[in-house]
Amino acid sequence: MTSAAQLTVVMKTLADPTRRVVFERIADHPEVAATALVKGLKVSQPAVSQHLRALREAGLVAERRDGRHIYYRAAPKGLAPLIDWLSYYEAFWRERFENLEKLLEEDE
Repeated sequence: MTSAAQLTVVMKTLADPTRRVVFERIADHPEVAATALVKGLKVSQPAVSQHLRALREAGLVAERRDGRHIYYRAAPKGLAPLIDWLSYYEAFWRERFENLEKLLEEDE
């Protein structure tokens, strides 16, 4: 998969607000049981399972099975396409704002 396609998958996956909450809960812990992710959410366990599948397929989380229990952890490499994209635009906008500051200083 090309980096552009990977970026699209990551952005589409994280576009869903519930999925972002699930991802953030996973990222806040070294490892979390799937059953713990359902608590406090206003969605069903099957819906959380679908969100976990999408996160897993996007490469954003990894799972570990221990008998009947499934544990999830964040997969930092999955965010690489998004971080690379944001890094480019960070430099782009930083330069634009520096130029604007210089222009405003000259105008005073």
